[in-house]
Amino acid sequence: MSSVQRILGFESSCDETGVALVEVAGDAPPRLVAQALHSQISMHQAYGGVVPELASRDHVRRVLPLTREVLSQAGLALHDVELIAYTQGPGLAGALLVGAGVAVSLAAALGVPALPIHHLEGHLLSPFLSADPPEFPFVALLVSGGHTQLMRVDDVGSYEILGETIDDAAGEAFDKSAKLLGLPYPGGPHLARMAEFGNPEAFELPRPLLHSGKPDFSFAGLKTAVLTQVKKIGDSPCEQTKADLAASTQQAIVDVLVKKSLLALKETGLKRLVVAGGVGANAKLREQLNAACAKRGVRVHYPELSLCTDNGAMIAMAAALRVQRGMASPRQDGGFEVRARWDLSAA
Repeated sequence: MSSVQRILGFESSCDETGVALVEVAGDAPPRLVAQALHSQISMHQAYGGVVPELASRDHVRRVLPLTREVLSQAGLALHDVELIAYTQGPGLAGALLVGAGVAVSLAAALGVPALPIHHLEGHLLSPFLSADPPEFPFVALLVSGGHTQLMRVDDVGSYEILGETIDDAAGEAFDKSAKLLGLPYPGGPHLARMAEFGNPEAFELPRPLLHSGKPDFSFAGLKTAVLTQVKKIGDSPCEQTKADLAASTQQAIVDVLVKKSLLALKETGLKRLVVAGGVGANAKLREQLNAACAKRGVRVHYPELSLCTDNGAMIAMAAALRVQRGMASPRQDGGFEVRARWDLSAA
């Protein structure tokens, strides 16, 4: 193996196909060399959500062209790759099988190891690709798709769950509330944009478990409250009313995420917070977390906005950090499995 190890990462857990190349040399921070990403949003919009069979078929179409694009950007060939990483789970089983199958097949053809990576670990470690990477240990607020978790992170692979959602996740609360407001898929970003023009105090909405004293979450009741308000305002509300409800919904979610994050920081005594996952791109959440943490002398780290969504760079980065620590357990027998459900604390 050369002094610089090149890792090719594949992500295909849901509705984005991501491929990226990361270099790791000794103890130096891993470096992102090239990446390519294809989003299936436009394809799924007509159905109001992800259609698993269509997602899997699109991954098949996209993964090899994206791989060629990444290698072209890097000025490298396949034989220059020394490790291939892929998302093993959690996610849609069919979609995961596409990325895992391609990754393991390429690894076998090249005679290099294939390393399975937990999708949420990829999100969790994605801020290490930013211009201001965190240092261990830290509290992590992981808000990705159907997951909302707070955890203590002492190092790569050392994760202690502090709190998590008992029903709907924050991302689901955004998306389901947006759908109730008649906004297109994916609803979360559309709701956030509409909220910019609304009054966050216009509607009294619940903040479930806000005062429970525990870092757990619940957003199902909020979704029900939004449904009740939508019925009250009728089938043809004015745009300002819809914007007010969007702003009130966003504020309720952000209030809960901020308070629970501060509680986790207080319980652990740590002074560093990492926010990762799609909801971590929300501007209101970043604004209020930054302000609250600044008052308490807490540093907050986020991935770059382009890396908040699912992407291959976070998978390659997670693999690189595991390689540096001698924690990689790659397979070289050509076998693989995917895990539609997978607890990060057991990864």
